[in-house]
Amino acid sequence: KQWYQRRVPITAGGGIHSGLGRKFKALHLESPIKKSIIVGDKAKLILLKTMGDTYLSTFNNVGKKASSFTDALEIAEEILSHEFDSADIAYNSFINVVSYKPIIKPIPSAANIESNDAVYAYDEVDSEVVRCYQEFSLANIIHHALKEQESSEQSARMNAMENATRNAGEMIDKLQLQYNRTRQAVITRELIEIISGANALE
Repeated sequence: KQWYQRRVPITAGGGIHSGLGRKFKALHLESPIKKSIIVGDKAKLILLKTMGDTYLSTFNNVGKKASSFTDALEIAEEILSHEFDSADIAYNSFINVVSYKPIIKPIPSAANIESNDAVYAYDEVDSEVVRCYQEFSLANIIHHALKEQESSEQSARMNAMENATRNAGEMIDKLQLQYNRTRQAVITRELIEIISGANALE
């Protein structure tokens, strides 16, 4: 039996993942990651060069449409199909409409859950109950991460479009001013030519 340190980076389909990619690469250099499960096309591309040999599996087309709890459950089942002693999930956490930050959140292992006395406050708890609880808890964490990631991406897109609109407006204003100056110069030159011609005839 092999036990791994595992990390799960989550991205969506847009292009706001450079910060998350840098943080993940820095963690990998600090403490090499044995195995990873990649969620999203962007994370797959960003980390392929430095961590491609750690990929256990990848989930593509994440973020192309709104994620559901079923999507999170599929990812959780894939993660739990592999043995691990410690694992983390990485994603962009939404702060407000102008900012977000990379977050690394630990995933509870079965041993962590079994060692928590609060679990035994309920009825009889066996390995199957712990496994089901772990799967449901992990699916909730992943679903939350997916929604945070989507919110961060939408806010980044909104800011990018707002900046593009402002830049386009400024460019239009500059071009309009240049057009008006050029037009005025042409009119002035034509008036001078007309006046000069009239004076010459006199």
